[in-house]
Amino acid sequence: MAIMADAAGATPLLPGLPDEIAIWEILVRLPPKSVLRCRAVSPAWRRATSTRDFLQSHHARQPALLLQYTHSRVADGGASLDIVPFDHRARVAAAADRFQCIARLEAAPNIYHAPNFYSPCFYLEASCDGLLVLSIDFDDVCICNPATRQFAPLLQVRGFMPVELYPHPSTGEYHMLLYREEDQGAIYVFRVGSSQPPRHIGCPDPHELEDCPGLLFHGSLHWYIGNRIVVFDTAAESFRQIRAPVARDHARLFELDDMLGALSLNDEDTAVDIWVMQDYQGEVWDFKRRVELPVAEIMDHCQYYFHEEGMMLVPGDGELVVLIGCNGWLFQLDADGKLIASFQPRCLSSTLYVLKQTLVQHTFFPALEGYVVNASPFI
Repeated sequence: MAIMADAAGATPLLPGLPDEIAIWEILVRLPPKSVLRCRAVSPAWRRATSTRDFLQSHHARQPALLLQYTHSRVADGGASLDIVPFDHRARVAAAADRFQCIARLEAAPNIYHAPNFYSPCFYLEASCDGLLVLSIDFDDVCICNPATRQFAPLLQVRGFMPVELYPHPSTGEYHMLLYREEDQGAIYVFRVGSSQPPRHIGCPDPHELEDCPGLLFHGSLHWYIGNRIVVFDTAAESFRQIRAPVARDHARLFELDDMLGALSLNDEDTAVDIWVMQDYQGEVWDFKRRVELPVAEIMDHCQYYFHEEGMMLVPGDGELVVLIGCNGWLFQLDADGKLIASFQPRCLSSTLYVLKQTLVQHTFFPALEGYVVNASPFI
């Protein structure tokens, strides 16, 4: 609380309120864009909202929102990636407020680009702590923070494809799992900001890890792959396997009350079975509940069969929310399987990535060649 000591005897940020309440109960709960606007009020407001303690507390309070995206044509004939989180929280009433574009990025045209022909596009590849890893046409790799509008290409990993981004627990630096098409069954690790090339660490088959984002739980990334769970220890940077709760080809992992959880469709595809790992070390799973799905209601909307690949659990206002993406529709169910809302966001595609926006400043950005802030490719 160094801010409070510095501000002793100074004019309060908000008249009639102690700064401790103004900062740690009000400002820290604002959306990132509102915090940035607050900094223009006065130098005192800027100082109060720029300390690392404030920024980390602010990030911790941000909701984890499912990412949607679309590719749009822009004035010069190019294509932009529009990043649109879906705000599933009950407090957000209007449908238009649930889908707010937070960033647009346009890839620089290549030498073959002409207004009426193909133009390069950004694609989402990974999300971690408010940072997004992008590729340009699934080739060149970049990293950005949509909240601070920081962007940099990752020139050292040209020719590689990203699998995941994660914070190393002992250093706090961000590392990336990568692979190359020509190296079958080979995974590499790269420290973001390093001048060293990616380091080879071996198995498993990287294409198995591409199907869905890994879940970071207790310092390890977890993937549910063909009736087993692959675990990557981010400290030792090594792989292992643990037992899955059921023999299903697909399931979705989540975290619930500091426990690892999994959900999968039953054999009839009419309900979701939810499991939690009561004993992580002993790999003991417990069946928690079955949630009957409103299949008829969903089919009335989208007229299309759905499956685990389009399902996920996210924390809502005091309970878990089931989200189902199906043929351009997005369905929101409560923990009892009741259909809360349905959306058909125009031209938006769903992902399985979530974003917790952050204003935390990362030292690796300025060290990267080609680093920019609030400039192209942001538009």
